[in-house]
Amino acid sequence: MAMTISFHGAARTVTGSCLEVEVGGRRILLDCGLFQGTRSIEALNHEPLAFDPATIDAVVLSHAHIDHCGLLPKLAAQGYAGPIWCTPETVDLLEYMLADAGRIQEYEAERRNRRRDRAGDDPFEPLYTEADAMTAWRLARPVMLDEWFAPADGIRTRLWNAGHILGAASIEVEGGGVRIMYSADIGPDNKAFLPQPQGGAGFDHIICEATYGDRARTRVSMEQRRELLVAEIDETLGRGGNLVIPAFALERTQELLLDIATLSSQERIGPAMVFVDSPLANRATGVFRKYVRGLQDTAGRDVFAHPSIHYVQDASESMRLNSLSGAIIIAASGMCEAGRIRHHLLHNLPRRESTILFVGFQAGGSLGRVIQEGAKRVRISGQDVAVRAQVRSIDSYSAHADQSELIDWMRDRGPISGSLFLDHGEEQAALELGRLATAEHLAPSVIIPEIGERYELQAGTPAKRIATGRPDLRRVMARDWQNDYADLASSLKQRLGRIGDPDARREAIAAMQRVLDSYAEAKP
Repeated sequence: MAMTISFHGAARTVTGSCLEVEVGGRRILLDCGLFQGTRSIEALNHEPLAFDPATIDAVVLSHAHIDHCGLLPKLAAQGYAGPIWCTPETVDLLEYMLADAGRIQEYEAERRNRRRDRAGDDPFEPLYTEADAMTAWRLARPVMLDEWFAPADGIRTRLWNAGHILGAASIEVEGGGVRIMYSADIGPDNKAFLPQPQGGAGFDHIICEATYGDRARTRVSMEQRRELLVAEIDETLGRGGNLVIPAFALERTQELLLDIATLSSQERIGPAMVFVDSPLANRATGVFRKYVRGLQDTAGRDVFAHPSIHYVQDASESMRLNSLSGAIIIAASGMCEAGRIRHHLLHNLPRRESTILFVGFQAGGSLGRVIQEGAKRVRISGQDVAVRAQVRSIDSYSAHADQSELIDWMRDRGPISGSLFLDHGEEQAALELGRLATAEHLAPSVIIPEIGERYELQAGTPAKRIATGRPDLRRVMARDWQNDYADLASSLKQRLGRIGDPDARREAIAAMQRVLDSYAEAKP
């Protein structure tokens, strides 16, 4: 008997993680995540599921990040009522992560429907609601690390510490005489709160993430990382500006708070107003407090209650932050695609004295990536915004292993007798990691799967592809036409202004209109 795996997401992209494992007619999902990034990538969330929810026996969830769990409400809304197995910490975090995702879906649908440029269009429907999210959360079932359990007949599974975020796990699966390991997201060395990633060895096949497969970070200790943060705080506040940090509500925010509280207590930074402007981050911090005795680097103390840290709750208080200078503002979302960070960017991007500090991965096509790559102007919620603020990055806060750490993790899981699959990585990152893994002879075959591909897995032999992927998705995995449109729209007035003759400007506008009309009238 063989095992098959199908890639429904996070193949040649970094979001939408979802693997389907089938053994003897029994099917389980490993993760069920939301696609995030450009409008074209987000549109994948609204496509029909690639499988019938009624045929899925169980879901095994690696962790509570939305790109791994954010389609569970859609799954539940379409009739799935089976268990969602995960660690106890993930169960607790999932309640808040999914509820927030549901509210965002409802809010974004309402916001888009109010936009003047959508007047007359069909109403935009939310992907799912907060009620759907809570239906999904009630299906969550806790299971401890290193504990074997059977999510379906003929399949057994256990979870290993992934060292990524609180509760995160890699997933080992046995069935049909085949043994595989799904890394999910692997944490780096010197990660706050958590021990090093763990796992077994001697697998037939491994599915490993490749988020940072094409880059190596400078090795820094936690103390060195704090020195980098001190420099950004001192420089920005010395200019009288705000330090605005787009941060994922889960784990990244708590790591920043740990460092800020430590630096403040050691009087290595002056008295600063620190605002955590994310209700979700505030709730997630409450879960960290619940498990604080088991976290590294806290000595069992509640570092999140430091007097310099203020937790913002309601929207009116959030808006009042716009009048501040000399503050540290931590807000979600981490890639600037939604949430309160957007109005802080609206008010701080044009300010030369402010700094936008990125501390996490920015997916291709996301607003965060566009700003990080040096855009001079961006569009936020339909508004044209000049980028005058300092744009900085500290990549040592990343919760993902870099290239060498991924190679070490794969080597520790060896020998691999069949195939090594590299997913959850943009194409260039996965290809580069694949070249290195091949040179290191980590597996008899190295595969960079595409969304839609299905493989037959047997013990001790390379995987066999039995269904092809979707080549139509290749062109939307990074930038799409809406990124190009935003670039054009944000710079159009300025570029027209460089044409000195007003009549020539009108001619240029008329020429652009003719070009657009010619494409609209052209046959497909």
